Amino acid sequence: MSMLIKQLGTVDYQQTWHAMQTFTAQRNADTQDEIWLCEHPPVFTQGRHGRPEHILNPHGIEVVQTDRGGQVTYHGPGQLVAYFLWDLKRLRSGPKAMVCAMEQTLIDTLAEFGITAQRKSGAPGIYVKGEKIASLGLRIRKGLSYHGLALNVDMDLTPFSYINPCGYEGLGITQICALVPGSKMLAVEQAFVAKLRAHRAALELA
Repeated sequence: MSMLIKQLGTVDYQQTWHAMQTFTAQRNADTQDEIWLCEHPPVFTQGRHGRPEHILNPHGIEVVQTDRGGQVTYHGPGQLVAYFLWDLKRLRSGPKAMVCAMEQTLIDTLAEFGITAQRKSGAPGIYVKGEKIASLGLRIRKGLSYHGLALNVDMDLTPFSYINPCGYEGLGITQICALVPGSKMLAVEQAFVAKLRAHRAALELA
């Protein structure tokens, strides 16, 4: 079954999160899978088992306790966020294969801009020379996924210093425009969608 890609623009985090929950609760075996692409106003999001001590000082930025996996992270303008509303049962896939496809989509997207990125054992996400450039966090219930990933494109990285990103003290954070000056969100989004479609097709054929 084909995948619908929705471009939401800049949207409130909590409203989008609750919309994902509603979509997932109401979908059935025939509901088309969707990808929601968006940006968020500044917000810290804390995973289900996130430890409060990793929020050092929010400096007035909203902190939202969510139902995704992982620890605390930051979302803000200039970051590409992609939410994966997929039926893994229908794909005959599991969480591990899905995460692998998400990570490889990010690695291949960054390669389009001449950036060599890697996975890091024991530390989910995508890294460039030891610095984190993308984070992942999912919720999967009864084989249905929501939440997704965030790729730093051209944003103010300062708020990452207000937390221990993803629970790691002193973790370096980078972004595409720091590595390839002049990179534009639209070009990154287009490359991401193309790579995602390829990896989605591979999952469907597996």
